[in-house]
Amino acid sequence: MKYYLIAGEASGDLHGSNLIKSIIKRDPNAQFRYYGGDKMLAEGGELVKHYKDTAIMGFVRVAMNARKILGNIADCKDDIAQFAPDILILIDYPGFNLEIAKYAKIVLNLTVVYYIPPKIWAWKEGRVEQIKKYIDKVYCIFPFEVEFYRSHGYENVEYIGNPCVQSVAEANIVKKEDFFLLNGLDADKKIVALLPGSRKQEVEHTIKVLNKLDKSKYNDCQFVMACTGAVDRKLYDNVDSNIVKVYDLTYPLLSFADAAIVNSGTATLETALFNVPEVVVYPIVIPKLLYKFGRKYMLKVSYISLVNIILERELVKELVAFNYTKENVQQCLDDILYNDECRKNIKDGYKEIASALGDAIASDVAAESIRTLLRMK
Repeated sequence: MKYYLIAGEASGDLHGSNLIKSIIKRDPNAQFRYYGGDKMLAEGGELVKHYKDTAIMGFVRVAMNARKILGNIADCKDDIAQFAPDILILIDYPGFNLEIAKYAKIVLNLTVVYYIPPKIWAWKEGRVEQIKKYIDKVYCIFPFEVEFYRSHGYENVEYIGNPCVQSVAEANIVKKEDFFLLNGLDADKKIVALLPGSRKQEVEHTIKVLNKLDKSKYNDCQFVMACTGAVDRKLYDNVDSNIVKVYDLTYPLLSFADAAIVNSGTATLETALFNVPEVVVYPIVIPKLLYKFGRKYMLKVSYISLVNIILERELVKELVAFNYTKENVQQCLDDILYNDECRKNIKDGYKEIASALGDAIASDVAAESIRTLLRMK
């Protein structure tokens, strides 16, 4: 069988690579072609475009790059038509993927599935109508998503487990002493992990505040930033000299961290699964009144971090937009480092999350279902 996958960022590349592995177990002769990244490429198949060349975020940058985006969409449509896959598998990345889904379903009459659907329950709920029209099946990664889709009249939805559970469980963690030695860390000091994100703009804005933190207040700690090859290394040139930088070692870093400051996204859930108390930040450069208007009338959820969304309460502090300041970060950091009651409360909440997500291997469940869909064609 021929499979075409589209992932538009680092997390999608990771989860796409796991799905490819699971499909190969069931279809050894599978042919793959995809938009993705290095992790998917490592599993075989043909990489059409790297997500580094397609990821554009922010209203202004999207507008400025409209011609490039439209060109990428046109190229992708042509490539899918030429490859003629048996199935198209979409991984998040809604602005791009929903446009491709429409073409694939209406023009090519392909079977189209969504593995890790966009978070339309939080933002742009109207996109559910596009999913109902163009997507044959949705594989959800949060239990509450099933009810969301069904409440909107879409029944071809299944909770398959959360891919982060698999990724964390299967993480290849080096020995602690080797990690500390390799990165010049002090074995007698606590680690504060800094996760600034994987998109250019969010990395830049997150680092600006992290640089301002008064590290001298934390003599028993060392600040370590999880840098990623998903963005240009030059972005990390301005990182404060008191922050140790490690590249593409996020999971080992979290496995040894005592606390974490995490840019909102999948990383907030991964941090929880590693049982590390965290404060969640999200640097939106936006006027206060406009932000408050957006929160009230555009966002459909009360929280931005997956940890709090899953639990439907504020377990970890969220510092968003104008609340993301040096003073607020340090106050929260004091709590998650030194307040035993706070740390215990957060870790107890993490246990609830692990129980809610379950231990199913999401990529295996999805791969089995995809094979069933293909056999029914």
